[in-house]
Amino acid sequence: MRSAFSSIPVLTLFSFKKASAYLLCLSLLALSTQGLATHTLNQEKSALNFISIKNEHIAESHTFDRYSGTLSADGQLSISIDLSSVNTIIPIRNERMQKMLFDVANFSKATLSAKIDKEFLSLSQGETATGSVAGTLIIKDQAVPVSFEVSVVGLTNGGLRASTIKPTLLNTSSLGLDEGVAALQAIAKLNSISKTVPLSFDVVFEK
Repeated sequence: MRSAFSSIPVLTLFSFKKASAYLLCLSLLALSTQGLATHTLNQEKSALNFISIKNEHIAESHTFDRYSGTLSADGQLSISIDLSSVNTIIPIRNERMQKMLFDVANFSKATLSAKIDKEFLSLSQGETATGSVAGTLIIKDQAVPVSFEVSVVGLTNGGLRASTIKPTLLNTSSLGLDEGVAALQAIAKLNSISKTVPLSFDVVFEK
C-alpha cells in the first residue's frame, strides 16, 4: 500500500520539515526571551520629587513633568529628565530655575544610570525586596555618584515598582549648581537657600 506522501517530491517534504523546524525554533526563542524584555518607565504612574529649603526652615516640594527611562534585562537602568519641565507650581519660579539654575538652553537633560541587582529583577507579583541602588547622576556635565535606599515590589506581567525608603540628599556644590542657587537667592531676595536637596521617587516600570 502506497503512503499518502509517496507522490510528494522528496525535496518538497524536506523543505516542509526544514520550515517547520525553523518556525519551532523561532517560537521557542520568543518564549525564552519574554522574561528578558526591557522594562519601560510609565510616567503616568510615577512620581519624581525634590525639595528646596529657603530662609532656613521653609521647605517646598517640586517635580518634573517629563522624564523617561528603561531597565534592561541585565539590570542596566537609564533615566532621562527634561530639565525644562521643572514644575514648582509658580510659573515665574519655573522660568528662573530653567534659566538660572539648570541653564536648559545649553543643558536640557539630566540623566541617571545605575546597575540594578538581579534580586529586584526576578520579583514575582506581590513579592518585595529592599536594598541600595548605586548609580551616576549627570547634570550640566557634572557627574556625581548617588545612592538610593529603595523598596521594590513585583507587579503583574513582570512589572516593577520602586520607591525610595528615605530621600537621597543631593549637594548643589557637587552638581555645579551653586552659582545658579546664588542667582535665585538674589533675585527672590531670600536670606538663604539650602545647598542640600532631598530627592525621592516612586516609579513604575512595565514590560
